[in-house]
Amino acid sequence: MKRRHLSSLAAMAFAALFVGPSSALAQAYLGTNLTPYAVLAGTTVTCTGASLVTGDVGVSPGSAITGFPAPCTNVGTSRIPPASDPGQAALLTAYGTLAAQPCSSTVGPDLAGLTLVQGVYCVNAAASNLTGTLTLDAQGNPNAVWVFRMSSSLITSSGSTVAVVNGGNACGVEWQVSSSATIGSGTTFVGNILALTSIALNTGANLTGRALARNGAVTLDTNNVSFATCPVGGAPPPFPPGPVPTLPEIGAWALLVVLLGIGAYALSRRTPTEVSR
Repeated sequence: MKRRHLSSLAAMAFAALFVGPSSALAQAYLGTNLTPYAVLAGTTVTCTGASLVTGDVGVSPGSAITGFPAPCTNVGTSRIPPASDPGQAALLTAYGTLAAQPCSSTVGPDLAGLTLVQGVYCVNAAASNLTGTLTLDAQGNPNAVWVFRMSSSLITSSGSTVAVVNGGNACGVEWQVSSSATIGSGTTFVGNILALTSIALNTGANLTGRALARNGAVTLDTNNVSFATCPVGGAPPPFPPGPVPTLPEIGAWALLVVLLGIGAYALSRRTPTEVSR
């Protein structure tokens, strides 16, 4: 092989070093302006049926919060603009951060019966995204994180369950919903729901986490909503690291190293005449 060809291979290998796998962002992405909220809407918050919300309740840019302090109870502060505006701005940023996470795999669209370790999962649209029990296995890691990127809506059937097992916590579960979320009657749900449009918790549905809607309403009906079991400050754990390189990927990196070595050797062997060309 001619030396100039070896040099070209070396240059290609060097460039390829910059297109390998990368890690996902690692940050408490909600931010201090959003973490106090258990419920935040864009237009209105409407509560009926003796619901209990532990955490702040807010709306922005709308200003209507109905159902508090009766029949619903808010163990926190109710906020309307301008006090709620920083929270809605933080929600816009947090939603975009979740939407930018690279998916490690596609699952569902019905998540019932699955047991998932931490990761970033793409979920396609369906009449129901959960018709039974979804188990999230933290594998002993209290900082385990699951990000679900919903391509459209998030819908659960009545009586469905999301369960975090083996050491995880509800604030490590993030739902980025590209439309609206409907949590069915009697559902036991966990995680922070960040919806582009609206969130509806039907009768008797309970949420350990947050209901955060960017542009539409949040409606509650005889629900419990709380992030009280989250770590101090209510911030979610960091995002999971990027995918671990597979054996083929490791082999490719080894090849790049070899090519770099060949290229370096070829360059060192070039004569002065060749260099001047």
